[in-house]
Amino acid sequence: MSDVDARFSQAQSDVKELPEKPGNMTLLRLYALFKQATEGDVHGDKPGFADIVGKYKYDAWASLKGTAQDTAKQQYTELVESLKSGAES
Repeated sequence: MSDVDARFSQAQSDVKELPEKPGNMTLLRLYALFKQATEGDVHGDKPGFADIVGKYKYDAWASLKGTAQDTAKQQYTELVESLKSGAES
Protein backbone atom coordinates (compact mmCIF):
# COMPACT_ATOMS: atom_id res chain seq x y z
CA MET A 1 0.00 0.00 0.00
CA SER A 2 1.41 3.37 -0.99
CA ASP A 3 1.69 6.30 1.41
CA VAL A 4 -1.15 8.07 -0.43
CA ASP A 5 -3.36 4.99 -0.07
CA ALA A 6 -2.52 4.62 3.62
CA ARG A 7 -3.30 8.27 4.34
CA PHE A 8 -6.52 8.04 2.30
CA SER A 9 -7.58 4.97 4.27
CA GLN A 10 -6.85 6.75 7.55
CA ALA A 11 -8.82 9.81 6.38
CA GLN A 12 -11.83 7.57 5.67
CA SER A 13 -11.74 6.47 9.31
CA ASP A 14 -11.07 9.97 10.61
CA VAL A 15 -14.01 11.52 8.76
CA LYS A 16 -16.40 9.27 10.72
CA GLU A 17 -14.96 10.60 13.99
CA LEU A 18 -15.39 14.33 13.34
CA PRO A 19 -17.05 15.97 16.36
CA GLU A 20 -19.24 18.15 14.14
CA LYS A 21 -20.99 17.25 10.91
CA PRO A 22 -19.57 19.34 8.05
CA GLY A 23 -21.89 21.60 6.04
CA ASN A 24 -23.65 20.34 2.94
CA MET A 25 -21.14 21.86 0.49
CA THR A 26 -18.25 20.23 2.35
CA LEU A 27 -20.10 16.92 2.45
CA LEU A 28 -20.62 17.15 -1.32
CA ARG A 29 -16.91 17.86 -1.81
CA LEU A 30 -15.98 14.86 0.38
CA TYR A 31 -18.41 12.66 -1.56
CA ALA A 32 -17.10 13.78 -4.94
CA LEU A 33 -13.45 13.35 -3.96
CA PHE A 34 -14.16 9.92 -2.49
CA LYS A 35 -15.98 8.75 -5.64
CA GLN A 36 -13.25 10.14 -7.91
CA ALA A 37 -10.56 8.51 -5.76
CA THR A 38 -12.23 5.12 -5.65
CA GLU A 39 -14.04 4.87 -9.02
CA GLY A 40 -12.44 7.44 -11.32
CA ASP A 41 -14.47 9.67 -13.62
CA VAL A 42 -18.23 9.87 -13.17
CA HIS A 43 -20.27 7.23 -14.96
CA GLY A 44 -23.91 6.29 -15.23
CA ASP A 45 -26.90 8.44 -16.05
CA LYS A 46 -27.42 11.77 -14.34
CA PRO A 47 -30.35 11.55 -11.90
CA GLY A 48 -33.56 13.24 -12.96
CA PHE A 49 -35.15 16.40 -11.64
CA ALA A 50 -37.04 14.55 -8.89
CA ASP A 51 -33.79 13.30 -7.31
CA ILE A 52 -32.33 16.61 -6.13
CA VAL A 53 -29.72 15.10 -3.80
CA GLY A 54 -28.62 12.58 -6.40
CA LYS A 55 -28.33 15.34 -8.99
CA TYR A 56 -26.10 17.45 -6.71
CA LYS A 57 -23.92 14.42 -5.92
CA TYR A 58 -23.59 13.56 -9.60
CA ASP A 59 -22.72 17.16 -10.52
CA ALA A 60 -20.13 17.39 -7.73
CA TRP A 61 -18.48 14.16 -8.89
CA ALA A 62 -18.67 15.20 -12.56
CA SER A 63 -16.87 18.45 -11.71
CA LEU A 64 -13.77 16.37 -10.92
CA LYS A 65 -13.70 14.62 -14.30
CA GLY A 66 -10.12 14.09 -15.41
CA THR A 67 -8.68 14.34 -11.90
CA ALA A 68 -6.22 11.51 -11.23
CA GLN A 69 -7.35 9.08 -8.54
CA ASP A 70 -4.21 9.68 -6.46
CA THR A 71 -4.80 13.43 -6.69
CA ALA A 72 -8.38 12.97 -5.48
CA LYS A 73 -7.12 10.81 -2.60
CA GLN A 74 -4.63 13.52 -1.65
CA GLN A 75 -7.29 16.26 -1.78
CA TYR A 76 -9.72 14.13 0.24
CA THR A 77 -7.05 13.53 2.89
CA GLU A 78 -6.18 17.23 3.05
CA LEU A 79 -9.85 18.21 3.40
CA VAL A 80 -10.39 15.73 6.23
CA GLU A 81 -7.23 17.00 7.96
CA SER A 82 -8.47 20.60 7.69
CA LEU A 83 -11.83 19.57 9.18
CA LYS A 84 -10.07 17.81 12.05
CA SER A 85 -7.83 20.78 12.80
CA GLY A 86 -10.73 23.19 12.44
CA ALA A 87 -12.72 21.18 14.95
CA GLU A 88 -9.83 21.16 17.43
CA SER A 89 -9.34 24.93 17.46
